[in-house]
Amino acid sequence: MKYELQIALRYLRARRRDGFISLTTAFTALGVMLGVAALIIVLAVMRGFQASLRQRILSLTPQIELQSNSGSIKNYAALETQINHVNGVAGAAPFIVGQGMASTAHGLSGVFVRGVEPGDAATLARLQNFIDQGALSSLSDAPVPGGDGRVALGTTMADRLKVKVGDPVNLIVPLIAASPTGLATRTGHLTVGAIFETGIALIDRDVMFMGLANAQKFFGREGRVDGIEIQLRNLAQTQAVTDQLRRMFGLDYRVSNWMEYNQTAAAGFELLKRVYAIVLLMLIAVAAFNLVATLIMVVMEKRKDIAALMAMGATRAQIRRIFVLKGLIVGAAGALAGLALGALGCFLLAHYHFIHIEKKIYGIATLPVDPSPLSFVIVAAASMALCWIAALYPARQASRERPVAIFRA
Repeated sequence: MKYELQIALRYLRARRRDGFISLTTAFTALGVMLGVAALIIVLAVMRGFQASLRQRILSLTPQIELQSNSGSIKNYAALETQINHVNGVAGAAPFIVGQGMASTAHGLSGVFVRGVEPGDAATLARLQNFIDQGALSSLSDAPVPGGDGRVALGTTMADRLKVKVGDPVNLIVPLIAASPTGLATRTGHLTVGAIFETGIALIDRDVMFMGLANAQKFFGREGRVDGIEIQLRNLAQTQAVTDQLRRMFGLDYRVSNWMEYNQTAAAGFELLKRVYAIVLLMLIAVAAFNLVATLIMVVMEKRKDIAALMAMGATRAQIRRIFVLKGLIVGAAGALAGLALGALGCFLLAHYHFIHIEKKIYGIATLPVDPSPLSFVIVAAASMALCWIAALYPARQASRERPVAIFRA
């Protein structure tokens, strides 16, 4: 062990007359520990919220969407077969979209209608986990006499319309008609077959799902669909599959993916994570820069030791190294303890749900935690860098001491 490190470790030991300095050193390490732990836990929770929101959004919206530039798609069965043979695709399903007004005797609500194949494996994998009442399979049932089929709607819409599974709902939609005005309306008589809850206000409030065959008939698009939604085996392959589909179908079709749909939300989350990280790094910086005062007191206390070392041949660089090493040791102790405390906090939050949040607002009842090993590495490196910067000034002041002046004093 180099003597600089030996001396730095020795200066950490408390003696009776410099116990106050050792106490301030301990508080500095404690401050670094708390700052590191807080940053680790906050980053894990933010990552968990982002993953949870992304999962819920992508469970009810396409990961990749194929649409025709010329309007509706007629040969969608053949296109599905082609898409399913693309590497990385888990499934493909046609869909129809429309807008209308849902009404009951007790309420009124504007809706986005999405016609889907309820028996398709990709559709079931996306929607099944969010069904709160009823069954998704009911959407494929044949319409009852005098009715236009069954629908699935969100809990917020169900509350607004005051309906439950089995209740009737009227749907009014605008249609292009060959009339002087060019516009007519059609009223459908539907039955609630399922109620879902995603925790995403926009979807639970405004989206209604209908069986594809019923939607084609209701909207007058028999044998046609508006597009094909594609689910992936791994979201990391999103761009690769998108590029492959664009090459496969050329300019006649438009291929878009979830990253393009959710750019604003993703950018907002990244900005929020950066803001929280900067604020908590400032907390670590405050703790780290307590090292400045602590090390200055150590330099003042150890002036004679410094003079003796320099008289024995120690260089100014070696003197600087002693105090920089002391600062790094204090920072490392605080950072390691903070990493351990942060990991423990993440484990407790993930396994013992003692913090509860409003499910109606966030869609989840407890804090989601998704710690990343990279976050631990970055936080540790940032903490050590701050401690190193804080130690530079006192170390420089120590190396500028003049042995002759100290011995004469």
